[in-house]
Amino acid sequence: MADHLEASVTLPSEPLSVSAARGYVLTTLAEWGLPADTEAAETIRLIVSELATNAVQHTFGQSPTFTVDLRLDRDEQLLIGVTDSHPRFPKRLPAAVQQDNGRGMVIIRWLAAESGGRLQVRPTREGGKTVSIELPWTVPAEPVTAGQQEP
Repeated sequence: MADHLEASVTLPSEPLSVSAARGYVLTTLAEWGLPADTEAAETIRLIVSELATNAVQHTFGQSPTFTVDLRLDRDEQLLIGVTDSHPRFPKRLPAAVQQDNGRGMVIIRWLAAESGGRLQVRPTREGGKTVSIELPWTVPAEPVTAGQQEP
């Protein structure tokens, strides 16, 4: 595979775009060699879902679009970034009993840490922010099919 692969999609900040972001990421990663039916792909799907949901719900209509960027470096490191134009950074909210939302960043941090990755939030030059996750790239070995013997 190439030393460096990149893909990007910009979507409107509306609820239907969360599903579109997940689909785009899973399709791209499958093209890069990560089958959609793996544990790693499921983890990435959940991360993208939470990041995209945050970009739609917590920008209060001040970010008309959000962008999902993917970068794979040397088959070792996958970077997933979601950028919106709202200047407010995500806040850690206490897990109050009556609270129905506000746990997305906790979920994202946990998924990233469990996968050996990390989360970073940084401002953009335009005044918004990018929430990014760096994960080790792990593509499962090809399964042995019937009639094929292991070496």
